[in-house]
Amino acid sequence: MIVVGQLLLECAETPGAARLAPGYVRVEDGFIAEVVEGELPSTCDLGGPECLVSPGLIDTHLHLPQFDMIGAHGMPLLEWLMGVTFPSESRWEDAAFAAAMTERVAKQLVSVGTTTVCAYSTVHHEATVAAIETLSKAGLRGVVGQAMSDRYAPDNLVGGTKELLDQTANLLEQFPHSGRLAAAITPRFAVSCTPELLSGAGRLAAENPEVIVQTHLSETIPECQLIGELYDGSKYVDVYRAHGLVTERTLFGHGIHLDAAERAVLREASAVIAHCPLANSFLRSGAMNRAMAINEGVRLSLGSDIGGGYERSMVRVARAMVETASALGDVYPTPADAWWQITAGNADAAGFADAGRLQPGAPADLFIAEPDLPWLESPVNPLAMILFAWDDRWVRQTLVRGDVAYRAG
Repeated sequence: MIVVGQLLLECAETPGAARLAPGYVRVEDGFIAEVVEGELPSTCDLGGPECLVSPGLIDTHLHLPQFDMIGAHGMPLLEWLMGVTFPSESRWEDAAFAAAMTERVAKQLVSVGTTTVCAYSTVHHEATVAAIETLSKAGLRGVVGQAMSDRYAPDNLVGGTKELLDQTANLLEQFPHSGRLAAAITPRFAVSCTPELLSGAGRLAAENPEVIVQTHLSETIPECQLIGELYDGSKYVDVYRAHGLVTERTLFGHGIHLDAAERAVLREASAVIAHCPLANSFLRSGAMNRAMAINEGVRLSLGSDIGGGYERSMVRVARAMVETASALGDVYPTPADAWWQITAGNADAAGFADAGRLQPGAPADLFIAEPDLPWLESPVNPLAMILFAWDDRWVRQTLVRGDVAYRAG
């Protein structure tokens, strides 16, 4: 298969940025066999000279059971959880419902070019197994975690401490980190976890150092205050550190309200903040200072945080990242930075060596978009034009492992 277009590639001269180059990608047996710049064959199987050919997009923080509650506006985080999120997640007591919903979610993801995810399930073990199996069947890459909670939730959304840890251990064995879609260690957040559950999660992380740990951190001020009440005045990061959960494989969703000492702990451990700009604004949680985090050496990724976030497209999330940063100060990411972040940048942050890049030997996870405006002829930088004018209807095909998982129309 030959895919022709404007290839989205890494910029060697400017680390952390993307660039465009005309060329083609040759796909064989589900993998990228060749990437050629500067040549546009007269015939091709997919794409064309004015198409964008991009690595599949990567979303490093989303909640699978929350796709049906996008748009629940006007409530702060803790009220939003009790009033909207928990009732939605209760439906995943039915594993068949979870499987059917995940199948719908997978179709939505590939329709907007997303091929790799770091996702949360619910507290329900059978539903989590069903979700992983369904995403695997759809060809997606990434991790899914059973959201562990043993307090601060309705009775049907908490589990016994030992039971939750045993179930997560079973998931790690059933869906190992070496697989295309793996299980993650996922304490929901320290508010909904007893110290015993956090300690057990930390032991699992120590026993499985290559497995991703994902949880939430410092999303709202009331949440941080509640952490202090529950954990004898401890800071949020220190709670996770005391239980062995601040590691180079940890993705902390949000990380808005952190002080310099907490950011230093994250930097020293090489932990990652999964920045979720749309969810932060939607729930009025605050705005994470991306430039400050980068200047202090904290690793970052980017996530939609559906359903706190309301955009499924990672291009739109990347645009929100630029807009949030520009509102906070004079230093903000360029469109080239934004495109890199949702491809190679998120791949690096999550440790996915086989995602986020058009390179020989990588699985052929990519999408082809056809903008309906003269993006290559305008005086505006092409990457800026398509970032800010982005229309999901431009996505013509999405490939996972070389197969067409989505085709427009």
